[in-house]
Amino acid sequence: MAFPAAPFGHMLLPRQAIAEKDENIGKATETNSSVSAMVSTLVTNLVIFAIMVSIFAVLRMYQKRFYMPKAYVSTVPEWKRKAAQTIDGKDGFLSWIGGIGRADDTAILQASGLDGYFFLRYLKKARMISVAGCLFVFPILFPINITGGGGQQGLDILSFSNCAKKERYWAHLFVGIFFFSFILYTVYRELIFYINLRQAYMFSPFYGPRISARTVLITCVPPEYMSESALRRVFDNVKRIWLNSDTEELEKLVKERDEVAMKLEAAEVKLIKLTDAARRKAGGSAADAADVDDGESGSVAAKWLERKKRPTHKTKFLVGETVDTIDWCRERLATLIPQVEEMQQKYRNGSDTQKFNSAFIEFTSQSTAQVAVQTLAYHLPLHMAPRYIGITPDEIVWRNMKIRWLERLVKFAATTAFVIALVIFWSIPVAVTALISQVDYLTERLPWLGFINDTPPVILGLITGLLPAVMLAILMALLPIVLRLMAKIAGAPSLSQIELRTQNSYFAFQVVQVFLVTTLASAASTAVSEIINNPTSAPGLLAQAIPKASNFYIAFMILQGLAISAGALLQLVGLIVFNLLGLILDNTPRKMFRRWSTLAGLGWGTVFPVYTNIAVIAITYSIISPLVMAFSTIGFTLLYFAYRNNLLFVYNTNIDTKGLVYPRALYQTLTGVYLAEIVLIGLFALKSAIGPAIIQLIFFIFTILFQLALSDAVDPLLRFLPKSLEDVEERLLSAENGEAGDVFPTAETKEGSSSLVPKPAAAAAALVGGQIKKVGFLARFLHPEKHADYLELRKLIPKDFPEIRYTPEEERDAYYHPAVTAKVPVLWVPKDEGGVSRQECKHTGEIIGCEDEGAVVDEKGKVRRNEEDTVPPGWAPDVVY
Repeated sequence: MAFPAAPFGHMLLPRQAIAEKDENIGKATETNSSVSAMVSTLVTNLVIFAIMVSIFAVLRMYQKRFYMPKAYVSTVPEWKRKAAQTIDGKDGFLSWIGGIGRADDTAILQASGLDGYFFLRYLKKARMISVAGCLFVFPILFPINITGGGGQQGLDILSFSNCAKKERYWAHLFVGIFFFSFILYTVYRELIFYINLRQAYMFSPFYGPRISARTVLITCVPPEYMSESALRRVFDNVKRIWLNSDTEELEKLVKERDEVAMKLEAAEVKLIKLTDAARRKAGGSAADAADVDDGESGSVAAKWLERKKRPTHKTKFLVGETVDTIDWCRERLATLIPQVEEMQQKYRNGSDTQKFNSAFIEFTSQSTAQVAVQTLAYHLPLHMAPRYIGITPDEIVWRNMKIRWLERLVKFAATTAFVIALVIFWSIPVAVTALISQVDYLTERLPWLGFINDTPPVILGLITGLLPAVMLAILMALLPIVLRLMAKIAGAPSLSQIELRTQNSYFAFQVVQVFLVTTLASAASTAVSEIINNPTSAPGLLAQAIPKASNFYIAFMILQGLAISAGALLQLVGLIVFNLLGLILDNTPRKMFRRWSTLAGLGWGTVFPVYTNIAVIAITYSIISPLVMAFSTIGFTLLYFAYRNNLLFVYNTNIDTKGLVYPRALYQTLTGVYLAEIVLIGLFALKSAIGPAIIQLIFFIFTILFQLALSDAVDPLLRFLPKSLEDVEERLLSAENGEAGDVFPTAETKEGSSSLVPKPAAAAAALVGGQIKKVGFLARFLHPEKHADYLELRKLIPKDFPEIRYTPEEERDAYYHPAVTAKVPVLWVPKDEGGVSRQECKHTGEIIGCEDEGAVVDEKGKVRRNEEDTVPPGWAPDVVY
């Protein structure tokens, strides 16, 4: 729009006078603040991004344990470590950028599993949707909005609120229908892609031979069926059954045994250090071998350290008897170890144990397990159900193995109601924290709070400035904990099921509190005074205010794309905590090892929803304020790169949902389509554009029907494996191994001829091996049935992994409660020159294993491990179940 030129004399007037003389200039000055706010936000975050990435590029070359643990920590499985080690230029100052960008999808899948792979794919597809929106929506709607005659300024000139001509709303309608159809098709093709890759993964030698792939958890089993013989009558092809039972007493004993053992280890380390320091101070030499081997317990230490200086503790907190820690722990372990072993054997035999109402059943093959999990096993509802397949022993929530069907229903209803209330009313505690920062306003409006003003200024400044920020941070940190707790209380049997339920509830929170409440509050606040003065203008004012609320989310996208992505790379707080806590707390070789070998993880239930909500926001504003998509494109691009680096080098994905977080995120992304359609229906109605409103309503109904039909079609394939692919996979594996035969079975036509040409193994090499075929984006996007089918996607499955084999003991103990299989720990103490460690290991070893190899007390009296890859005695890699 053109504005009348201001007289030259206005340059000499104060800003207020200018606004009074020329209303248009005053309005332009006010509204153009959106542009300056965006620019200042962008510049600030760009500076932060540049600084943080530069620091990261320097630190990653020197802090390799923190920034590249998956490439250097020896306890990471070799096949995962190899995926990180093969990245080009990983050790350079900037060369790592190109190396991460060139890493193929197989490396991601090998390093992070299906969950990590599909998380990155989600960020990539969200970026693709934003890019498509920019390419299609911008050229059409920007000119229409800019020339719409709505009288807006700044960034608002690009939004729907600047379009006052009804006949132009048809453009918004049809652009929206086309763009939303593109999103629906993207969700459909991504579900097909996920199904095919998941099937290829689960049928592959990488996953198929695992015990968890053929083991089914049966819950709510009636008492008459809680025996091996009864369950074998119900299910065919059963190999082994684990009946879950009450292990509470055993758990307490095992916990006490391990705590006493670690207490003894810490006391031994302390004794060795104290004695070594006293010996060095006195200038003493090492003890003779005869004194060490033949002397009484503690005799070597007693040469340099008085008895009263040995480690002691009270048997009860504050009031207990003071005892020598080493002697007391040895005596207690001498009692506990036989008790635990006796009770463990009793549980293995299944004698005199209280049975729960659930069981793990291992079948002879993955195929028979799939049949069992889909079998209607009992004639009453909610009995022998729900059933789960693929749960690994280390993720079982054992307290939920005894929940009965009615208890499950009540807990599910109660926790769901609690989560809904939490999502709706979360604004209340947040508002309370905000009010604390407005103490001056509160004391002015509420005189009875005037005593607050008597607080010393320094204290009052902390209360109003620091306290609200701390309280808000605590609230936001508590929310994921509470949501996971609700999922556990509801009866989720595994950590992966907890994450899936948390994903739903946390996404609801993100949409309601982070998006809807903020949007409506922002829109209402800009129009509230005018609505009060003229209530009849409310519809029109809200129609203008809602699109303009997108300015907040432009800043939000900038923050996520620049500052948050750089923070995900740098992890400055984590780096400081890692090194600081190591210096303060790691006083034994075992603690040092644990800190060195424990990698950071990701909770998919609270990670996915944050970025799903960003996609929802971008889609919701795609038509009414398209500029948001430009910044969501930048945000998703930088976030994708940051998480690609972290999933390759940093994060250890302990919880495995087999990628099920991805289809949930895709369905949740459609929330953005629904919200965008609802907003358009409302805006068309408020603007009295009846035709566009009716057509948009029809498309809204179509969107609902589309998702219902899509869910009905693909949901079984998301949970179960098809019988047809089992034979195909066997033939493909035979072809890969060079065995003769047909890759596919032949199918007879009505005339009796073969419709599928047999492919001998020698001729099938190109089909079953090699890389994904390089085809154009458009062909790959439009024909997933051809370029993302089972045969193509199985080429992504890692080939470089150890063969999965189990010892008889590992198979037998797979699904026992950890307390039943827990072994006596072997103590690990540092070796000293004075021979104290050798004598302590000899005498302590008569009760519990104790070794002093792999760690020493150095000349400064500090404990250190000999090598970074030194492991504790008795340590072994986790069995891949």
